[in-house]
Amino acid sequence: MENVIAKLLGDFEQGKLSRRQLIQSLALAATAASAAATAANAATGIGSKAINLNHISYQVVDYAKSRDWYADLFGMRVVGDDGKTRANLWVGESQLAIHTRKTTETPVLDHICFTLANWDEDKSVRATVESEIKRRGLVMLRSSDNSIFLKDPDGVPVQIGGKDQ
Repeated sequence: MENVIAKLLGDFEQGKLSRRQLIQSLALAATAASAAATAANAATGIGSKAINLNHISYQVVDYAKSRDWYADLFGMRVVGDDGKTRANLWVGESQLAIHTRKTTETPVLDHICFTLANWDEDKSVRATVESEIKRRGLVMLRSSDNSIFLKDPDGVPVQIGGKDQ
């Protein structure tokens, strides 16, 4: 873009372009650059770019023991603790959601959640994302008012949606 502007200014200074032609050409170049950037952003991924790791949900043997370990060792702030089986811990702008596993003594990664750009503000984003998931032949495991679940290639559930999941 910088080269285009430099050429237009050079042509103007040499009398090859009138002031009106220069302004029209600069406006056209700026519009084209803006459209290209918009198209590049829209073509990214499944129709909306992941902008944040919202949370990781982790099934543990003893939620209280794990909660205290993460809070103490890493200084994470505990939120959403039900006092029985689950708690969330803040990790920067993301959360670690831990809850007691009911069926075995082995901890399990429950799911990973990503916040998508404009999901909360623009209701058309969800429809675009759902269309792209179908176009790619991916299967939605489940859908709620504020998110969609699907599986990654290794079978790990991935939740996508807005900021508040």
